[in-house]
Amino acid sequence: MTSGCPARTLGRTQVPPDGIDGKIVVLVDDVLYSGRTVRAALDALNDLGRPRAVQLAVLVDRGHRELPIRPDYVGKNLPTSQHEFVRVLLTEVDGQDAVLLG
Repeated sequence: MTSGCPARTLGRTQVPPDGIDGKIVVLVDDVLYSGRTVRAALDALNDLGRPRAVQLAVLVDRGHRELPIRPDYVGKNLPTSQHEFVRVLLTEVDGQDAVLLG
């Protein structure tokens, strides 16, 4: 569990008019934990086309991976216990930028 709060509503995914075939796609996630969310995103990419490469950028990597997924770009490594949660706040949504550990 990454947070005690419900997940935010996802915005509409916009795909370039000429698709993703042969392009580098960068997936962005706020908190990387088990890797299941990233795996779902990779599965969804298969429905859209065949990118040349997929890279992963995360704001917070808290470890405890259940799948063999490793980010290419990490804002902060934050070792946590499995009983803690991490919540990322964004100014545009929450009125402040913050990473909360509880």
